[in-house]
Amino acid sequence: MEVEVRTEWLSELKKTDPEMFDAIKKELDRQRTGLEMIPSENFTSVAVMQASGSVLTNKYSEGYPGKRYYGGNQFIDLVEKAAIERAKRLFGVVHANVQPYSGSPANMAVLLALCKPGDVISGLNLTDGGHLTHGWKTSETGQLFESVPYHVKPDGYIDIDEVRRIAMERKPRVIWVGATAYTREFPFEELGKIADESGAYLVADIAHIAGLIAGGAHKSPSPYVHVITTTTHKTLRGPRGAMIMVTEKGMKKDPELAEKIDKTIFPGLQGGPHDHTTAGIAIALLEASKPEFRQYAQQIVKNARALADELMKNGIKLVTDGTDNHMLLVDLTQFGKGKGVFVQDALDVAGITVNKNTIPNDPASPFYPSGIRMGTPAITTRGMKEAEMRTIGKLIAEVINEVKGYELPGDKEARQEYLKKFKAEVAENKKLIEIRQKVSELCSHFQLYPDINP
Repeated sequence: MEVEVRTEWLSELKKTDPEMFDAIKKELDRQRTGLEMIPSENFTSVAVMQASGSVLTNKYSEGYPGKRYYGGNQFIDLVEKAAIERAKRLFGVVHANVQPYSGSPANMAVLLALCKPGDVISGLNLTDGGHLTHGWKTSETGQLFESVPYHVKPDGYIDIDEVRRIAMERKPRVIWVGATAYTREFPFEELGKIADESGAYLVADIAHIAGLIAGGAHKSPSPYVHVITTTTHKTLRGPRGAMIMVTEKGMKKDPELAEKIDKTIFPGLQGGPHDHTTAGIAIALLEASKPEFRQYAQQIVKNARALADELMKNGIKLVTDGTDNHMLLVDLTQFGKGKGVFVQDALDVAGITVNKNTIPNDPASPFYPSGIRMGTPAITTRGMKEAEMRTIGKLIAEVINEVKGYELPGDKEARQEYLKKFKAEVAENKKLIEIRQKVSELCSHFQLYPDINP
Protein backbone atom coordinates (compact mmCIF):
# COMPACT_ATOMS: atom_id res chain seq x y z
CA MET A 1 0.00 0.00 0.00
CA GLU A 2 1.34 3.43 -0.94
CA VAL A 3 2.17 5.65 2.01
CA GLU A 4 0.53 9.06 1.74
CA VAL A 5 2.19 12.32 2.77
CA ARG A 6 0.89 13.14 6.21
CA THR A 7 -0.31 16.69 6.66
CA GLU A 8 1.01 16.68 10.22
CA TRP A 9 4.44 15.38 9.20
CA LEU A 10 6.02 15.65 12.66
CA SER A 11 2.93 15.24 14.82
CA GLU A 12 4.38 12.47 17.00
CA LEU A 13 7.69 14.29 17.43
CA LYS A 14 5.82 17.43 18.46
CA LYS A 15 4.21 15.53 21.35
CA THR A 16 7.32 13.58 22.34
CA ASP A 17 10.05 16.21 22.11
CA PRO A 18 8.90 19.81 21.57
CA GLU A 19 12.50 21.04 21.68
CA MET A 20 13.52 18.91 18.69
CA PHE A 21 10.27 19.67 16.90
CA ASP A 22 10.91 23.39 17.26
CA ALA A 23 14.47 23.10 15.92
CA ILE A 24 13.39 21.04 12.90
CA LYS A 25 10.48 23.36 12.15
CA LYS A 26 12.79 26.38 12.25
CA GLU A 27 15.22 24.64 9.88
CA LEU A 28 12.38 23.86 7.47
CA ASP A 29 11.34 27.51 7.59
CA ARG A 30 14.94 28.58 6.93
CA GLN A 31 15.19 26.29 3.91
CA ARG A 32 11.83 27.44 2.57
CA THR A 33 12.51 31.17 2.83
CA GLY A 34 16.16 31.29 1.78
CA LEU A 35 18.35 30.30 -1.15
CA GLU A 36 20.35 27.15 -0.38
CA MET A 37 23.38 27.53 -2.65
CA ILE A 38 26.07 25.35 -1.10
CA PRO A 39 26.86 23.06 -4.07
CA SER A 40 27.05 19.90 -1.94
CA GLU A 41 23.50 20.39 -0.63
CA ASN A 42 20.15 19.55 -2.17
CA PHE A 43 16.54 18.77 -1.31
CA THR A 44 15.49 15.12 -1.44
CA SER A 45 12.10 14.00 -2.61
CA VAL A 46 9.44 13.27 -0.02
CA ALA A 47 9.70 9.58 -0.96
CA VAL A 48 13.40 9.55 -0.03
CA MET A 49 12.64 11.18 3.32
CA GLN A 50 9.88 8.68 4.02
CA ALA A 51 12.20 5.74 3.36
CA SER A 52 14.94 7.33 5.47
CA GLY A 53 12.53 7.65 8.39
CA SER A 54 10.98 4.20 7.98
CA VAL A 55 10.98 0.98 10.02
CA LEU A 56 14.11 -0.09 8.15
CA THR A 57 16.08 1.88 10.76
CA ASN A 58 15.17 -0.86 13.25
CA LYS A 59 17.09 -3.71 11.56
CA TYR A 60 20.63 -5.08 11.85
CA SER A 61 21.95 -6.53 8.59
CA GLU A 62 25.68 -7.17 8.88
CA GLY A 63 26.95 -8.84 5.74
CA TYR A 64 25.58 -8.74 2.20
CA PRO A 65 22.36 -9.99 0.55
CA GLY A 66 22.10 -13.74 1.01
CA LYS A 67 25.10 -13.73 3.39
CA ARG A 68 23.90 -12.01 6.57
CA TYR A 69 25.05 -12.55 10.13
CA TYR A 70 21.54 -11.94 11.51
CA GLY A 71 18.18 -13.52 10.75
CA GLY A 72 15.10 -11.75 9.48
CA ASN A 73 16.77 -10.02 6.53
CA GLN A 74 14.72 -11.38 3.65
CA PHE A 75 13.10 -7.99 2.97
CA ILE A 76 16.27 -6.02 3.66
CA ASP A 77 17.91 -8.15 0.96
CA LEU A 78 15.24 -7.00 -1.49
CA VAL A 79 16.01 -3.38 -0.66
CA GLU A 80 19.78 -3.70 -1.01
CA LYS A 81 19.60 -5.79 -4.18
CA ALA A 82 17.36 -3.18 -5.78
CA ALA A 83 19.80 -0.39 -4.88
CA ILE A 84 22.73 -2.38 -6.28
CA GLU A 85 21.04 -3.20 -9.58
CA ARG A 86 19.82 0.36 -10.06
CA ALA A 87 23.31 1.74 -9.43
CA LYS A 88 24.84 -0.69 -11.91
CA ARG A 89 22.35 0.25 -14.61
CA LEU A 90 22.48 3.99 -14.02
CA PHE A 91 26.26 4.30 -14.00
CA GLY A 92 27.18 1.48 -16.39
CA VAL A 93 29.28 -0.53 -13.92
CA VAL A 94 29.61 -4.21 -13.16
CA HIS A 95 29.62 -4.02 -9.35
CA ALA A 96 28.22 -1.67 -6.74
CA ASN A 97 28.52 -1.56 -2.96
CA VAL A 98 25.81 0.65 -1.45
CA GLN A 99 26.75 0.20 2.21
CA PRO A 100 29.36 2.96 2.90
CA TYR A 101 28.10 5.28 5.60
CA SER A 102 29.42 8.36 3.83
CA GLY A 103 31.88 9.59 1.21
CA SER A 104 34.98 9.86 3.38
CA PRO A 105 34.82 6.27 4.70
CA ALA A 106 34.10 5.08 1.16
CA ASN A 107 37.26 6.75 -0.08
CA MET A 108 39.29 5.31 2.77
CA ALA A 109 37.91 1.86 2.00
CA VAL A 110 39.09 2.10 -1.61
CA LEU A 111 42.60 3.09 -0.52
CA LEU A 112 42.79 0.28 2.04
CA ALA A 113 41.57 -2.22 -0.58
CA LEU A 114 44.09 -1.10 -3.21
CA CYS A 115 47.12 0.07 -1.23
CA LYS A 116 49.48 -0.83 1.58
CA PRO A 117 50.48 1.80 4.15
CA GLY A 118 53.23 3.95 2.71
CA ASP A 119 52.20 3.48 -0.92
CA VAL A 120 52.23 6.59 -3.09
CA ILE A 121 48.87 8.14 -3.99
CA SER A 122 48.08 11.27 -5.99
CA GLY A 123 45.04 13.52 -6.04
CA LEU A 124 44.17 17.15 -6.67
CA ASN A 125 45.67 19.37 -3.98
CA LEU A 126 43.08 20.46 -1.40
CA THR A 127 43.64 24.19 -1.78
CA ASP A 128 43.41 23.79 -5.56
CA GLY A 129 39.90 22.38 -5.16
CA GLY A 130 40.63 18.77 -4.18
CA HIS A 131 39.19 16.73 -1.31
CA LEU A 132 40.58 15.96 2.14
CA THR A 133 40.37 12.20 1.57
CA HIS A 134 42.47 12.28 -1.60
CA GLY A 135 45.66 12.60 0.44
CA TRP A 136 45.61 15.92 2.29
CA LYS A 137 48.15 16.10 5.13
CA THR A 138 45.62 16.41 7.99
CA SER A 139 43.56 13.46 6.71
CA GLU A 140 44.43 9.87 7.55
CA THR A 141 44.69 9.35 3.78
CA GLY A 142 47.67 11.70 3.78
CA GLN A 143 49.25 10.08 6.83
CA LEU A 144 48.83 6.38 6.07
CA PHE A 145 49.98 6.86 2.48
CA GLU A 146 52.63 8.99 0.78
CA SER A 147 50.64 11.71 -0.95
CA VAL A 148 52.06 13.49 -3.98
CA PRO A 149 49.34 15.94 -5.02
CA TYR A 150 48.88 17.52 -8.41
CA HIS A 151 47.62 21.05 -8.95
CA VAL A 152 45.71 23.35 -11.27
CA LYS A 153 47.38 25.68 -13.75
CA PRO A 154 47.17 29.49 -13.42
CA ASP A 155 43.95 29.37 -15.49
CA GLY A 156 42.35 27.09 -12.88
CA TYR A 157 42.27 23.92 -15.02
CA ILE A 158 43.88 20.63 -13.91
CA ASP A 159 47.56 20.48 -14.89
CA ILE A 160 47.54 17.30 -16.98
CA ASP A 161 51.28 17.54 -17.68
CA GLU A 162 52.00 17.55 -13.94
CA VAL A 163 49.74 14.51 -13.41
CA ARG A 164 51.68 12.68 -16.14
CA ARG A 165 55.02 13.67 -14.61
CA ILE A 166 54.00 12.45 -11.15
CA ALA A 167 52.58 9.22 -12.58
CA MET A 168 55.72 8.36 -14.51
CA GLU A 169 58.25 9.45 -11.90
CA ARG A 170 56.57 8.43 -8.62
CA LYS A 171 54.41 5.53 -9.85
CA PRO A 172 51.43 6.13 -7.54
CA ARG A 173 49.34 3.11 -6.70
CA VAL A 174 46.18 5.23 -6.92
CA ILE A 175 45.43 8.40 -8.86
CA TRP A 176 42.30 10.27 -7.76
CA VAL A 177 40.17 12.31 -10.12
CA GLY A 178 37.48 14.33 -8.41
CA ALA A 179 37.18 17.44 -6.32
CA THR A 180 35.20 19.54 -3.91
CA ALA A 181 35.74 22.91 -5.62
CA TYR A 182 36.52 22.38 -9.31
CA THR A 183 34.18 23.99 -11.82
CA ARG A 184 35.21 22.34 -15.08
CA GLU A 185 34.51 18.94 -16.62
CA PHE A 186 36.90 16.29 -15.35
CA PRO A 187 39.38 14.94 -17.95
CA PHE A 188 38.58 11.27 -17.30
CA GLU A 189 39.84 10.06 -20.68
CA GLU A 190 43.23 11.79 -20.47
CA LEU A 191 43.82 10.64 -16.91
CA GLY A 192 42.73 7.12 -17.84
CA LYS A 193 45.52 6.96 -20.43
CA ILE A 194 48.05 8.23 -17.89
CA ALA A 195 46.94 5.60 -15.35
CA ASP A 196 47.25 2.87 -17.97
CA GLU A 197 50.76 3.98 -18.91
CA SER A 198 51.94 4.16 -15.31
CA GLY A 199 50.11 1.10 -13.98
CA ALA A 200 48.07 3.07 -11.46
CA TYR A 201 44.48 2.51 -10.43
CA LEU A 202 42.37 5.50 -11.48
CA VAL A 203 39.60 6.23 -8.98
CA ALA A 204 36.90 8.77 -9.83
CA ASP A 205 35.26 10.48 -6.86
CA ILE A 206 32.08 11.80 -8.48
CA ALA A 207 30.35 12.88 -5.26
CA HIS A 208 29.58 16.34 -6.59
CA ILE A 209 28.61 15.40 -10.13
CA ALA A 210 26.91 11.99 -9.77
CA GLY A 211 23.51 13.45 -10.60
CA LEU A 212 24.92 15.32 -13.59
CA ILE A 213 26.46 12.10 -14.91
CA ALA A 214 23.21 10.19 -14.32
CA GLY A 215 21.34 12.91 -16.22
CA GLY A 216 23.80 13.10 -19.10
CA ALA A 217 25.00 16.60 -18.19
CA HIS A 218 28.60 15.49 -17.54
CA LYS A 219 30.81 12.88 -19.18
CA SER A 220 30.74 9.48 -17.42
CA PRO A 221 33.98 8.11 -15.97
CA SER A 222 32.90 4.47 -16.35
CA PRO A 223 34.85 3.64 -19.56
CA TYR A 224 38.07 5.25 -18.30
CA VAL A 225 38.49 4.50 -14.59
CA HIS A 226 38.77 1.38 -12.45
CA VAL A 227 36.74 2.43 -9.42
CA ILE A 228 34.07 5.08 -8.79
CA THR A 229 33.09 6.49 -5.42
CA THR A 230 30.24 8.87 -4.75
CA THR A 231 28.05 10.29 -2.07
CA THR A 232 24.34 10.10 -2.76
CA HIS A 233 23.02 13.37 -1.32
CA LYS A 234 24.33 16.08 -3.65
CA THR A 235 23.28 16.35 -7.29
CA LEU A 236 21.87 12.81 -7.04
CA ARG A 237 19.26 14.08 -4.54
CA GLY A 238 19.35 11.05 -2.28
CA PRO A 239 19.92 10.56 1.47
CA ARG A 240 23.27 11.09 3.14
CA GLY A 241 25.08 7.91 2.12
CA ALA A 242 27.68 6.69 -0.36
CA MET A 243 28.49 4.02 -2.94
CA ILE A 244 31.61 2.34 -4.33
CA MET A 245 31.38 1.01 -7.88
CA VAL A 246 33.77 -1.13 -9.88
CA THR A 247 33.90 -0.76 -13.64
CA GLU A 248 34.47 -3.37 -16.31
CA LYS A 249 37.93 -1.88 -16.82
CA GLY A 250 38.60 -2.30 -13.10
CA MET A 251 37.61 -5.97 -13.14
CA LYS A 252 39.87 -6.57 -16.13
CA LYS A 253 42.78 -5.07 -14.23
CA ASP A 254 42.01 -7.15 -11.14
CA PRO A 255 39.27 -9.82 -11.24
CA GLU A 256 39.19 -9.79 -7.40
CA LEU A 257 38.75 -6.02 -7.14
CA ALA A 258 35.04 -6.09 -6.24
CA GLU A 259 35.61 -8.73 -3.57
CA LYS A 260 38.50 -6.76 -2.07
CA ILE A 261 36.37 -3.62 -1.79
CA ASP A 262 33.40 -5.46 -0.30
CA LYS A 263 35.63 -7.07 2.35
CA THR A 264 37.18 -3.73 3.20
CA ILE A 265 33.77 -2.18 3.82
CA PHE A 266 32.55 -5.17 5.81
CA PRO A 267 34.01 -6.49 8.00
CA GLY A 268 37.03 -4.23 7.51
CA LEU A 269 35.65 -0.81 8.36
CA GLN A 270 31.94 -1.04 9.15
CA GLY A 271 29.37 -3.11 10.95
CA GLY A 272 25.71 -3.19 10.03
CA PRO A 273 24.63 -1.06 7.08
CA HIS A 274 22.05 1.70 7.50
CA ASP A 275 19.14 -0.04 5.80
CA HIS A 276 16.86 3.02 5.89
CA THR A 277 19.54 4.95 3.99
CA THR A 278 19.98 2.11 1.52
CA ALA A 279 16.26 2.32 0.72
CA GLY A 280 16.55 6.07 0.24
CA ILE A 281 19.48 5.52 -2.12
CA ALA A 282 17.47 2.99 -4.11
CA ILE A 283 14.61 5.50 -4.50
CA ALA A 284 17.00 8.29 -5.56
CA LEU A 285 18.56 6.00 -8.17
CA LEU A 286 15.12 5.16 -9.54
CA GLU A 287 14.22 8.85 -9.71
CA ALA A 288 17.53 9.62 -11.45
CA SER A 289 16.77 7.06 -14.16
CA LYS A 290 13.67 8.91 -15.35
CA PRO A 291 13.53 11.32 -18.33
CA GLU A 292 12.55 14.28 -16.17
CA PHE A 293 15.76 13.87 -14.17
CA ARG A 294 17.78 14.34 -17.37
CA GLN A 295 16.01 17.65 -17.90
CA TYR A 296 16.70 18.55 -14.28
CA ALA A 297 20.43 17.76 -14.56
CA GLN A 298 20.72 19.81 -17.74
CA GLN A 299 18.93 22.71 -16.03
CA ILE A 300 21.37 22.65 -13.11
CA VAL A 301 24.22 23.32 -15.54
CA LYS A 302 22.25 25.93 -17.51
CA ASN A 303 21.49 27.71 -14.25
CA ALA A 304 25.11 27.61 -13.10
CA ARG A 305 26.27 29.12 -16.38
CA ALA A 306 23.58 31.80 -16.30
CA LEU A 307 24.53 32.67 -12.72
CA ALA A 308 28.22 32.79 -13.66
CA ASP A 309 27.51 35.13 -16.57
CA GLU A 310 25.47 37.47 -14.38
CA LEU A 311 28.09 37.64 -11.65
CA MET A 312 30.84 38.41 -14.17
CA LYS A 313 28.65 41.08 -15.80
CA ASN A 314 28.44 42.66 -12.36
CA GLY A 315 32.21 42.73 -11.97
CA ILE A 316 32.67 39.59 -9.86
CA LYS A 317 35.64 37.38 -10.76
CA LEU A 318 35.26 33.58 -11.03
CA VAL A 319 37.98 30.95 -10.98
CA THR A 320 38.30 29.66 -14.61
CA ASP A 321 35.94 32.48 -15.67
CA GLY A 322 32.91 30.21 -15.61
CA THR A 323 31.71 26.65 -15.06
CA ASP A 324 30.91 23.37 -16.81
CA ASN A 325 28.98 21.89 -13.92
CA HIS A 326 26.80 22.87 -10.95
CA MET A 327 29.38 24.92 -9.11
CA LEU A 328 30.95 28.40 -9.11
CA LEU A 329 34.09 29.41 -7.25
CA VAL A 330 34.22 33.16 -6.65
CA ASP A 331 37.64 34.82 -6.41
CA LEU A 332 37.37 37.81 -4.06
CA THR A 333 41.04 38.86 -4.18
CA GLN A 334 40.14 41.93 -6.25
CA PHE A 335 38.77 43.31 -2.97
CA GLY A 336 41.67 42.04 -0.83
CA LYS A 337 42.67 38.75 0.79
CA GLY A 338 40.68 36.68 3.26
CA LYS A 339 37.30 38.12 2.25
CA GLY A 340 35.42 34.80 2.16
CA VAL A 341 34.28 34.86 5.77
CA PHE A 342 32.82 38.37 5.41
CA VAL A 343 30.90 37.57 2.24
CA GLN A 344 29.62 34.23 3.56
CA ASP A 345 28.26 35.84 6.73
CA ALA A 346 26.77 38.81 4.87
CA LEU A 347 25.04 36.50 2.40
CA ASP A 348 23.67 34.55 5.37
CA VAL A 349 22.03 37.73 6.64
CA ALA A 350 20.61 38.25 3.15
CA GLY A 351 19.11 34.74 3.15
CA ILE A 352 21.61 33.24 0.69
CA THR A 353 23.59 30.26 1.99
CA VAL A 354 27.07 29.66 0.51
CA ASN A 355 30.40 28.63 2.04
CA LYS A 356 33.74 30.38 2.32
CA ASN A 357 36.37 28.49 0.33
CA THR A 358 40.02 28.62 -0.65
CA ILE A 359 40.91 29.52 -4.22
CA PRO A 360 44.00 28.27 -6.10
CA ASN A 361 47.14 30.02 -4.77
CA ASP A 362 45.04 31.67 -2.07
CA PRO A 363 47.02 34.50 -0.43
CA ALA A 364 45.17 33.93 2.85
CA SER A 365 44.82 30.94 5.19
CA PRO A 366 42.22 28.16 4.77
CA PHE A 367 40.56 29.44 7.97
CA TYR A 368 40.02 32.86 6.39
CA PRO A 369 40.03 32.09 2.65
CA SER A 370 39.72 34.50 -0.25
CA GLY A 371 36.82 32.85 -2.03
CA ILE A 372 33.28 31.59 -1.71
CA ARG A 373 31.77 28.49 -3.27
CA MET A 374 28.20 28.30 -4.51
CA GLY A 375 26.05 26.06 -6.67
CA THR A 376 22.67 25.60 -8.28
CA PRO A 377 21.37 22.07 -7.42
CA ALA A 378 19.00 23.00 -4.58
CA ILE A 379 17.56 26.11 -6.21
CA THR A 380 17.08 24.15 -9.45
CA THR A 381 15.20 21.50 -7.46
CA ARG A 382 12.79 24.27 -6.45
CA GLY A 383 12.09 25.02 -10.13
CA MET A 384 14.18 28.13 -10.63
CA LYS A 385 15.65 28.78 -14.08
CA GLU A 386 17.86 31.26 -15.95
CA ALA A 387 15.70 34.33 -15.24
CA GLU A 388 15.94 33.70 -11.50
CA MET A 389 19.70 33.15 -11.80
CA ARG A 390 20.07 36.64 -13.23
CA THR A 391 18.13 38.08 -10.31
CA ILE A 392 20.16 36.08 -7.80
CA GLY A 393 23.45 37.04 -9.46
CA LYS A 394 22.64 40.74 -9.09
CA LEU A 395 21.70 40.28 -5.43
CA ILE A 396 24.91 38.39 -4.65
CA ALA A 397 26.98 41.09 -6.35
CA GLU A 398 25.18 43.73 -4.26
CA VAL A 399 26.00 41.86 -1.06
CA ILE A 400 29.67 41.46 -2.02
CA ASN A 401 29.97 45.17 -2.75
CA GLU A 402 28.22 46.04 0.50
CA VAL A 403 30.91 44.36 2.64
CA LYS A 404 34.00 44.55 0.43
CA GLY A 405 35.50 47.28 2.61
CA TYR A 406 35.91 45.08 5.69
CA GLU A 407 39.53 44.04 6.29
CA LEU A 408 40.69 41.12 8.44
CA PRO A 409 43.22 42.35 11.04
CA GLY A 410 46.75 41.03 10.69
CA ASP A 411 46.90 40.49 14.43
CA LYS A 412 45.38 37.08 15.19
CA GLU A 413 44.31 38.19 18.66
CA ALA A 414 42.25 41.02 17.20
CA ARG A 415 40.46 38.91 14.58
CA GLN A 416 37.79 37.34 16.75
CA GLU A 417 36.76 40.67 18.24
CA TYR A 418 36.70 42.25 14.78
CA LEU A 419 34.57 39.43 13.35
CA LYS A 420 32.20 39.66 16.32
CA LYS A 421 31.76 43.37 15.64
CA PHE A 422 31.32 42.68 11.91
CA LYS A 423 28.55 40.15 12.53
CA ALA A 424 26.70 42.56 14.77
CA GLU A 425 26.93 45.30 12.14
CA VAL A 426 25.78 43.20 9.18
CA ALA A 427 22.87 41.82 11.19
CA GLU A 428 21.53 45.39 11.31
CA ASN A 429 22.63 46.41 7.79
CA LYS A 430 19.61 47.96 6.04
CA LYS A 431 20.82 47.00 2.55
CA LEU A 432 21.24 43.34 3.53
CA ILE A 433 17.85 43.28 5.25
CA GLU A 434 16.28 44.74 2.11
CA ILE A 435 17.93 42.01 0.01
CA ARG A 436 16.68 39.41 2.51
CA GLN A 437 13.14 40.55 1.84
CA LYS A 438 13.68 40.23 -1.92
CA VAL A 439 15.07 36.72 -1.44
CA SER A 440 12.08 35.71 0.67
CA GLU A 441 9.70 37.08 -1.96
CA LEU A 442 11.51 35.15 -4.70
CA CYS A 443 11.37 31.93 -2.68
CA SER A 444 7.63 32.33 -2.10
CA HIS A 445 7.09 31.67 -5.82
CA PHE A 446 9.03 28.38 -5.67
CA GLN A 447 7.60 26.54 -2.72
CA LEU A 448 9.58 23.84 -0.95
CA TYR A 449 7.67 20.78 0.31
CA PRO A 450 4.29 22.52 0.01
CA ASP A 451 2.43 19.42 1.21
CA ILE A 452 4.41 19.16 4.46
CA ASN A 453 2.96 20.96 7.44
CA PRO A 454 4.97 20.37 10.62
